[in-house]
Amino acid sequence: MTEPSPGRLFYVMGASGVGKDSLLQFIRQAGDPRRFAVAHRYITRPAKAGGENHIALSEAEFQARLAAGWFAMHWRSHGLHYAIGREIDAWRRTGVNIILNGSREYLAEALELYPDLVPVLITADPDLIASRLAARKRESAEQIAERIRHQIDLSRVTDRLVTIDNSGALEVAGAALLALVEQRAQGAALEPAG
Repeated sequence: MTEPSPGRLFYVMGASGVGKDSLLQFIRQAGDPRRFAVAHRYITRPAKAGGENHIALSEAEFQARLAAGWFAMHWRSHGLHYAIGREIDAWRRTGVNIILNGSREYLAEALELYPDLVPVLITADPDLIASRLAARKRESAEQIAERIRHQIDLSRVTDRLVTIDNSGALEVAGAALLALVEQRAQGAALEPAG
C-alpha cells in the first residue's frame, strides 16, 4: 500500500480585525474534516478572552512545552506567546491539509521550516477593521490606530502570496479561501511524493 501524499500547509495571516478567526471557523464548518484540519493555536491568553478557539496556556506551561520541543512554530506578538503544535506534522503525513492562523512577522521563519507552505493574506477595508477591533473591546482607540498603521513587508513572497479580501460578506471570502484550499490541495495530491 502506498503512502498518501503529504497534506499542504496553508498559512493564513493578516492584521487584527480582518476576520481571520471568522474565516477559519467558516472552513471548520464548510470544509471536509477528513481532508482539512484547522490547527488550534497555543496562546498565553485566557480562554475567556474571546476571539479564536485557542488553547490557553500559562507562561510556565508554554515555556515547558517549548523546551520539550512540542511546537512546530512559535512566536511572540503584542505581549503574548503563540505556537502551533507538532501535531500538524503527523496530520500532514496522513494526507490531511492544514490551515493555520499565522503571523505576518513570523512568515520568513515559517517558510524556512515549511518551504512548500501556501501563504494567504487576508485583507479588509481599514474602516471596517477599526470597527471590528472596537467591537472586541480589547484595545484602546490609540492601540487600534497603531494596529491599522502596522504594515509588514511581504514582498519576498509576492510571487506565491494569495490575497483574499474579507471586506464583504463572510461567505464570499470564506468560499474563496475554501476554493483555494481545495484547488491547491488537489494539486498536491497529484504531485508525486518525494
